Amino acid sequence: MHEGGKKIKINGDSVDDAQREEWMHQQLTLKSRLIETDDISFSTDNDFSGLRYIGGVDLSFVKDNNNDAIASLVVLAYPALEVSLDHPYIAGFLAFREVAPLLSLITSLQSKQPSIFPQFIIVDGNGTLHPRQFGLACHLGVLANVPTIGVGKNFLQIDDGVELSMSHVKKVTRDVLKKGGDVYYLKGQSGTVYGAAVRSLDTTTNPIFVSVGHRISLDTAIRLVLRCCKYRIPEPTRQADICSREFIRTQGDLEKGQSSS
Repeated sequence: MHEGGKKIKINGDSVDDAQREEWMHQQLTLKSRLIETDDISFSTDNDFSGLRYIGGVDLSFVKDNNNDAIASLVVLAYPALEVSLDHPYIAGFLAFREVAPLLSLITSLQSKQPSIFPQFIIVDGNGTLHPRQFGLACHLGVLANVPTIGVGKNFLQIDDGVELSMSHVKKVTRDVLKKGGDVYYLKGQSGTVYGAAVRSLDTTTNPIFVSVGHRISLDTAIRLVLRCCKYRIPEPTRQADICSREFIRTQGDLEKGQSSS
């Protein structure tokens, strides 16, 4: 979503200022319920004792159709990081409503298979690393009341001083993140820490961007994400992306009439 000018385009749909203001109001209302400290069902010790299941969620667009997407939820057993469940879902898609299909998957799993319900969920998207410190991972976490972590593949520039400009972050992460596990906290001129750039492995050079979603502190989020990385991207969201893309590939082109919101 690009916030500027009189109107913005979201997946081909024009959104006026009134709608944008309503969305911002909803975000701020939900943000008052955001918890940025650890409120989880397992230990934060070195072994994360008591942690058994981790969730990952992802959205993938249907080819040549920007209104429809496949929402995917996977559950991985910890510490093996083996997939215990994967569930794709065809969803009518608008950017602000991207939380709806993901929330539907989570609530469905919670009611139908509570024995493997994840103890936290990694979201392919940002949490507090967001202009209003309330991205998709926060939105989903608050609405579902589950611990969430936001992990972005690309840096989202934030208007809070040169420290969070694209050019500065690119340079400093290249200079500072020398090996797997290295962390650079993304702190603005205001003193706000929005998240962290993290080098997940020695063998990857591009960082990932970790931020608080809900009910997990930033430092715990970083440790959990690093524990989940076999590749650059943490395994829960990597597997969710594989699941949704495989579903699109095997199903072929989807008719709009098949989608549901």
